[in-house]
Amino acid sequence: MEREKKNDMSFSRKRSFTFGAYGRPDSVEDNQLDCLDSPAGDSKPSLSSSNTQREAELFEIIAKLQGSRIDEQRCEFPPPLKCQLLTIGSDLPLILPSKLGGYWVDPPLEKLIDMSPTSTHQGLDLESYDIMERDAEAKIYHECFRSRHHHSFTAVDPSLGSLVLSVCLEEEENRLRVILRMKECSLHGTFSVSLFPNMPSAVELAKMLCDKVTVSKFDVVSYLKAPDLIKTFDEHRVSSNFKFGVIYQKEGQLTEEDILSNNEESEEFKDFLMILGETVQLQGFTGFRGGLDVCHGQTGSEAVFTSFHGRDVMFHVATKLPFTEGDPQQLQRKRHIGNDIVAVVFQEGQTPFLCDVIKSHFLHCFLVVRRTQKKEEAGGGAFQVSVTAREDVPPFGPGIPDPPIFRDRSHLREFLLTKLINAEISCYKAEQFSKLELRTRSSLLESLRNELFTRSQCMMGDPSLPAVSTSEAGRAASEGSGGFIENFKRAIRVRSHSFENLGVPRKITGNASSKPKTDKDGESDKSATLLPDNSARTEVKDQASPQEET
Repeated sequence: MEREKKNDMSFSRKRSFTFGAYGRPDSVEDNQLDCLDSPAGDSKPSLSSSNTQREAELFEIIAKLQGSRIDEQRCEFPPPLKCQLLTIGSDLPLILPSKLGGYWVDPPLEKLIDMSPTSTHQGLDLESYDIMERDAEAKIYHECFRSRHHHSFTAVDPSLGSLVLSVCLEEEENRLRVILRMKECSLHGTFSVSLFPNMPSAVELAKMLCDKVTVSKFDVVSYLKAPDLIKTFDEHRVSSNFKFGVIYQKEGQLTEEDILSNNEESEEFKDFLMILGETVQLQGFTGFRGGLDVCHGQTGSEAVFTSFHGRDVMFHVATKLPFTEGDPQQLQRKRHIGNDIVAVVFQEGQTPFLCDVIKSHFLHCFLVVRRTQKKEEAGGGAFQVSVTAREDVPPFGPGIPDPPIFRDRSHLREFLLTKLINAEISCYKAEQFSKLELRTRSSLLESLRNELFTRSQCMMGDPSLPAVSTSEAGRAASEGSGGFIENFKRAIRVRSHSFENLGVPRKITGNASSKPKTDKDGESDKSATLLPDNSARTEVKDQASPQEET
């Protein structure tokens, strides 16, 4: 009996591991003790060797599953720079392409190799520093419709989904201005009234803008505050606030944990921060905070802020964010840096920056700056710049000068801030963000159509619909824009409220006493599928909180 007990204890000890933890499997000494516990006469050599091999394979799998997050995310820096990189001379490039690819670099290495000191400076004309518009037609409704008498209509197309149409008669030009809002985009056009023998219907105007429209009737919007709701939807992508990360890379720092662990700021780095903006105290700060804590000091005491051509910019400076002893990943810092879309990297020394050294689902673009000449040297300070972005991010201006050197601090500031804003706007066209943005727009448009339809029916006295509070009506318009991720959360909230107004039951979750589904319940089940799926909810939960603004 004692021998059987020992065998049972040995077996249970070998099986004691947890897949989800970061612990280690049983040590070699424990395995040796297990072997000593088992009598030699009770074991078979062939089975013992087979079991040992299986255990070794099992522990190897467990060790891989339990690998730390640092090891999973660590990038392998390329071998010593040889071949064409050495032909550049003593100055190594600011950025090295990833070993796995997936990024573009500007200027490319080939251009740097052929760079001549006598190259002409191009792209330094400040007049060419144009800031991109994320949605050039977003303000047409506000500028051309709200000051004139106009009508709006709603419909649900079998193939296109929710539609919202606005029509305005511009009598001075004798033309009709039309906007058709669909889940993919908004179509805008003007038509001369002389083209029509009679005033065209809403269906005819919609089909003139999009021949895929198949609805036979539009519902008239009679809600008095409809213009506010429509304006909010049209301008949900328009934002005058931006936030960017600032990373400090010292000589010889090649890994994410080394770069994010910097605490001391050199005089050169402080001088560079002064180019970007003004250092402000976060406690009681009343401007755009970019997700930083301005009440309790949980995100540090200082930050860098600036206003640029009517836009507020907050910088998440890694060295000013809280440092956590014993945390090599510095999650308090990466929580903000890793959730920015664009970041600036300031280099000291000749160590290149690897494109994917900072692991993040959000970061899509880096602007790297290196001081090549100090202030006290002849000619004053000079800065070299380079840009890298993921391959699905379209190129954006302003163009990098040739050679990529800035000697004027005001030119460098104008270039960097314009480039940063354009970089973020261009990054929204990348696959990951464009899919999320399409889903956001589709949800917001469906919420808008439901709101307009419900409130119009209430205005006309439909007894089957409950009265709607005017405070609820103005809430969506007063919230304003806060980035498409924040608007995605708003879309879910507003649409759920719309379903309640329409009398659509919400989906009932796990109730043991609930009745089994029948064919009669089909309609309520279908209505539940209109809500975002679980994957969408998870994505909002994971991605939206770092993007919240005030």
